[in-house]
Amino acid sequence: MGQGTPGGMNRQGDRKPDGGDKKEKKFEPSAPPARVGRKQRKQKGPEAAARLPTVTPVTKCKLRLLKLERIKDYLLMEEEFVANQERLKPQEEKAEEDRSKVDDLRGSPMSVGNLEELIDENHAIVSSSVGPEYYVGILSFVDKDQLEPGCAILMHNKVLSVVGLLQDEVDPMVSVMKVEKAPLESYADIGGLDAQIQEIKEAVELPLTHPELYEDIGIKPPKGVILYGEPGTGKTLLAKAVANSTSATFLRVVGSELIQKYLGDGPKLVRELFRVADDLSPSIVFIDEIDAVGTKRYDAHSGGEREIQRTMLELLNQLDGFDSRGDVKVILATNRIESLDPALLRPGRIDRKIEFPLPDIKTRRRIFQIHTSRMTLADDVNLEEFVMTKDEFSGADIKAICTEAGLLALRERRMKVRNLFVAQFFI
Repeated sequence: MGQGTPGGMNRQGDRKPDGGDKKEKKFEPSAPPARVGRKQRKQKGPEAAARLPTVTPVTKCKLRLLKLERIKDYLLMEEEFVANQERLKPQEEKAEEDRSKVDDLRGSPMSVGNLEELIDENHAIVSSSVGPEYYVGILSFVDKDQLEPGCAILMHNKVLSVVGLLQDEVDPMVSVMKVEKAPLESYADIGGLDAQIQEIKEAVELPLTHPELYEDIGIKPPKGVILYGEPGTGKTLLAKAVANSTSATFLRVVGSELIQKYLGDGPKLVRELFRVADDLSPSIVFIDEIDAVGTKRYDAHSGGEREIQRTMLELLNQLDGFDSRGDVKVILATNRIESLDPALLRPGRIDRKIEFPLPDIKTRRRIFQIHTSRMTLADDVNLEEFVMTKDEFSGADIKAICTEAGLLALRERRMKVRNLFVAQFFI
């Protein structure tokens, strides 16, 4: 009975003698060791003091690293930009200098010349119509890819350096010669001249529209024709009718326009005229009053006469020279064929000579009908008696008669032309 359990005895024995009811301490495991494995010996000396500890980056450190890398890239871009600015600065200064030169040139006139030869990218030999050749420089803003020998250029008026290029290579005088709008006159407006119309169609129009007909026969088509005769017989009118009826490019020029002031400009204009005609082929070149430059050659005593003869020689070369004319036909017109040089009229240059005589009775009647078709004539007007007159009238004279008769009728406030008005021109 007196025996108790060992546990009970122990629990009673465990109590502290003071009899306090304090709680027991909770069990806490000890901290793990800082290093697992073989123990590393500590380094001693200055190297150990300067050595930085290894730090494993966390998220905040990574963000800071990315930010620094971005700043580095920006600094590299800025460094490259500064380097490019330093490299391009001399070029900008040169461009600014060139722009200042251009501004100075805009306020001063520029000379027009020809480029004879390109020496290198910055130098060339140029010439003008009033002086010798010069070795000059080419400004940097000039497009050197478009420069070629023979082109028209703009030169500084003092130092003659090349400052520009004329984009339009066609001589302005040649551009004016081109007939943009076809004349209103047609073959129906020509009284008579049936034989002349047939000949000019065979020599000019047919080779351009049906060249195969000449190839089948085995002959070469005529290169050109000359229209000659008394003034006012319809030479220029027939050329207008040709321009109206054909779709080919029509270039008209007066012989006096080929006579230029400066030496060499006349032959140059002739070359330019036929070059443009060849570029725009099929084309027709009509030269009126050819006796201005095509007179017989003689011993010239002045520079002007020699220049006219040089212009005619260039015209002879263009009509029948080394190069073939192709689809370029030439029509010449003159009132004095006897004064022309025989070399100009020989076959091979001018293959057809078409004469325009004064109108006969049949032709007069036709011309009167054409010019009075739109006029209001009185009953007493008898045109037949004017047709049968023995006076020699050209077509231009008949047209002037009809025009003056209408003007006199307007002076009298009449809407009809009376016989009296017409008869005044035959007294």
